[in-house]
Amino acid sequence: MRRASKRFWLLVSVVVVVAVAALTMQGGWGAGGPKRVNELTLAGLQPGKDAFEKASKKLGKESNIRAQDDPNAHFWRINRDLDDLVIEADTNGIIRDVTVSFFPNRTDRAEVDCADRVYSRKFRTRWGSGRNLLLHDRCDRIEEIYGKPGSRSPSVRGSDKLELYLYKFDWAGPDVPQVMEVYCDASTQTLVGITLAASSL
Repeated sequence: MRRASKRFWLLVSVVVVVAVAALTMQGGWGAGGPKRVNELTLAGLQPGKDAFEKASKKLGKESNIRAQDDPNAHFWRINRDLDDLVIEADTNGIIRDVTVSFFPNRTDRAEVDCADRVYSRKFRTRWGSGRNLLLHDRCDRIEEIYGKPGSRSPSVRGSDKLELYLYKFDWAGPDVPQVMEVYCDASTQTLVGITLAASSL
């Protein structure tokens, strides 16, 4: 075999080895399927790590309403009262969980210009997960980003029929949020709620 041909096939062999190694590291061949991923933040906040003070500075005080039944729970209304962001903190002021939600059957929905800035992807990104799962996304994006949930079950919120995707991240260690719940509207197949919590809900 000529020297040039030997160099060519040696190069091909190296490329194949590198490609196989890359696939394995990414959870492909020989790794039992797709690599598991966890989530650290929702609306730019990390439960179990960030202080409530950070949320207050980030979101502003003018739309912050303290929950009457829990002095450590606060919620903000965004998108002209259409979407809610709820934050619960522990007695030390550390965020326990963050929830963003959309109410598709609210009577004031017609008052919001859905085609403009309010529902643009750029605007919604501010309230999304660290891996860019956003309210109003199509439901199939959930598994595209996070893989199969630990469980998937029907749920309701008022008159809305929902589907709950439950992810547990305890496998990633105690220093990351442990649970994420994602709610899908069963009729429209759009994402209507996400909760990220430092510990089991």
